[in-house]
Amino acid sequence: MTMENNSRTDNRITQETDGHICLIGLNRADKRNAFDSHMIAQLSEALTRYEEDDNLRCALIFAHGDHFTAGLDLVELQDKLNDGVFEFDDNQIDPWGISGKLRTKPVVVAVKGTCFTVAIELMLNSDVVIASDNCNFAQMEVQRGIMPFGGATVRFVAAAGWQKAMPYLLTGKAFDAQTADRLNLVSEVVANGSEYERALTLAQEICKAAPLGVRGALSSAQDASRNGAATALANIHSYLPPLFHSEDAKEGVMAMVERREAEFKGR
Repeated sequence: MTMENNSRTDNRITQETDGHICLIGLNRADKRNAFDSHMIAQLSEALTRYEEDDNLRCALIFAHGDHFTAGLDLVELQDKLNDGVFEFDDNQIDPWGISGKLRTKPVVVAVKGTCFTVAIELMLNSDVVIASDNCNFAQMEVQRGIMPFGGATVRFVAAAGWQKAMPYLLTGKAFDAQTADRLNLVSEVVANGSEYERALTLAQEICKAAPLGVRGALSSAQDASRNGAATALANIHSYLPPLFHSEDAKEGVMAMVERREAEFKGR
């Protein structure tokens, strides 16, 4: 396991690698990991480094301390919301997938404790979410005089359905992990304290799969989410020629014939 070097003395995001996994930690536990402008920028930087590193096949976002995040640090951000804090260019990964470069590799998230506002939107923009059974969720922007702007108005509704999502979007009321599961906001709910290990296991399983196949599957699903089912279905066959001619496809067949675990190289 290696730690990403960073000259900043106050690192709000930690980044480590464990084999093919990029471990990204929210590291402002004394503020319940509330996102200020520095934390937002550092999370984008970490995800961009992950995207650009060909050795890394899956990212796992987790939290240091007892809580995933209390949401936005509105005191620090209040005077910066018009300064492009949430705007990312074509070379940057937007953690909330609103602007910037579209990521092509999977992200797993492990959540616990307080999971407010941007936490839910970060989950909704990820691919797998493992939640502790002690989680407390709230999309409470309307209780702070603003509205959700990290994707919840689209993705929360898409996941849960209009009638299930609107009571939470329009009131900001809290809900628990079991409700989040019923609303299709999480993949699994596990016992408190086991969420990180379960998320790590799933990240490891993703890393064992063929990287080109994983990226193709993710890209097609993103295409459907962004552009609709008809467009995604029309584009599916475009993925096949490079995949069928890849070294990994040959390895997959040989592993099946030889009844062994495949060793994919991403080529």
